[in-house]
Amino acid sequence: MTADGSRGHGFRVATFDCYGTLVDWEGGAASFLYQLAAREGDPDPGPGQVLRDRWEELQFELLAGPYRPYRTILATSLEAWCRERGYAYQAADGEALVAAMGSWQPFPDTRPALLQAQAAGLRLVIVSNTDRAIMARTLRQLDLPFDDVIVAEDCGAYKPSTAVFDYVLDRLGEAPETILHVAFGFKYDIGPAEQHGMGTAWVNRHVEPTPPGARPGFIWRDLWSLAELAGGDGPGF
Repeated sequence: MTADGSRGHGFRVATFDCYGTLVDWEGGAASFLYQLAAREGDPDPGPGQVLRDRWEELQFELLAGPYRPYRTILATSLEAWCRERGYAYQAADGEALVAAMGSWQPFPDTRPALLQAQAAGLRLVIVSNTDRAIMARTLRQLDLPFDDVIVAEDCGAYKPSTAVFDYVLDRLGEAPETILHVAFGFKYDIGPAEQHGMGTAWVNRHVEPTPPGARPGFIWRDLWSLAELAGGDGPGF
């Protein structure tokens, strides 16, 4: 512990992208889309990962536009995805996707690693492109005592907008260099956080190649590295 109360790494706060970093967004979304394709009688929809990647591209385009409630973004992007693939879309499908998000599970390391990091002195804060209602259901799955939870509904904007990170810094009242932003997504999180002077940790669970020109401060396979950075004992705790 240093004289100003921070630890040797200098971070007081860890902020997290939630879905994909703490919660298995990729598996949950891929499964949902694959099941929708099966309902439509598609004999060969392709791998769930491919279905999810295309839907995420459509969603990202909407997130970059004017702010709309996240459940609207989900429904509109899902409808576009269905139309593109020749599937019938029903309003109930959008509501089903909203409901499904609340059931998607944390990665096995999420809860124990974050509890260690918090016990070692780090404040834990979620920064998510969702809304309060969806996040409330996810928080029940996470079962963690976060110090704060910030969603797009609070900011009136979606990552990677600079407005989100401006809002986060103002709300937390910490110097950016004392905040470590932990995320799995470059275009949503790592780049904008770096531009705001925050530390960054890329959670690369699938050992993907680092995007050209990207230089995250840390590259981790899981969240145990955060626990160890904070001074926890790691997975043997």
